[in-house]
Amino acid sequence: MPDSHVFTISRFLVDEERSHPEATGNFTGLLHDIALAAKVIGREVNKAGLVDILGATDAENVHGETVQKLDIFADQVMFRALDHTGLVACMASEENETFLPIPDKFPAGEYVVIYDPLDGSSNIDVNVSIGTIFSIHRKVSTGERGTLEDCLQPGSRQVAAGYVLYGSSTMLVYTTGAGVHGFTLDPSIGEFLLSHPNMRIPEPPRKVYSVNEAYYARWSRGQQRLVSHLKTEGGFGSRYIGSLVADIHRTLLQGGIFMYPGERKNPTGKLRLLYEAAPMAMIVEQAGGRASTGVEDILDVVPESLHQRVPLYMGSADFVDLAEEMLAREE
Repeated sequence: MPDSHVFTISRFLVDEERSHPEATGNFTGLLHDIALAAKVIGREVNKAGLVDILGATDAENVHGETVQKLDIFADQVMFRALDHTGLVACMASEENETFLPIPDKFPAGEYVVIYDPLDGSSNIDVNVSIGTIFSIHRKVSTGERGTLEDCLQPGSRQVAAGYVLYGSSTMLVYTTGAGVHGFTLDPSIGEFLLSHPNMRIPEPPRKVYSVNEAYYARWSRGQQRLVSHLKTEGGFGSRYIGSLVADIHRTLLQGGIFMYPGERKNPTGKLRLLYEAAPMAMIVEQAGGRASTGVEDILDVVPESLHQRVPLYMGSADFVDLAEEMLAREE
């Protein structure tokens, strides 16, 4: 008979907690709160075309990008889901210039949460999959409440990372450093159910590269050479959605390499280290892949500023190795 057990994310987290006798339950509670925020954001994403929440505001975020109305909603939901719990020391959001202290009226905890509330928001109006990305650290400062120092930690110190994909279904994928697990939201019962246990990038992977080739003329000669090699000699096909969460999710399930390189005039690229690259790097590496700037492992990069950007090469380990090798060749 087929296994009739249904693993909700709540049951899964409790079972994981039981395997660590020293656990206090705080971390489990934190992930519960993030899952709740994901449900609320997912609900609004699914009905965005029916209410006055779709489209742009007149404001720009700290990166000079037009803020979408749904961005603002998602940012507020994430913060308010976590600010009062007593589990978090401080937060940082891609939408805010400075780190976010916990209000004085609430107790502070030991965790630091860094998040991109709605990645790929430029796709909102055209109904392309978007997502939420989150990264969790432990507080390292000595004060009762968090500081900027707590946010500026390398990805290697993350205690957990994850993303939520709002697509044909809503999925939450996360890792605590012991494998990657995916949960799909069942809207009929309002629960995330374990659908993708122990996610691994397949071997052999599909020969697929994912990059925005509209920027080809802006790339370094090394990046141009790499993409030309993948197409002509490597036998790779191209798949590009233009939504980081969706592109990485596909890479996790099918293999391949995702690239968001720097440009000759902008060598750091567009993606943010803390909100996008580092959490996705932890997930990909826990699934058996690699994540690199093209020069060094993403998880080894020590952030110098809250909104620091890095080039990103991520996916099947052999393909990322190949990218580094070709980028290192003399121009």
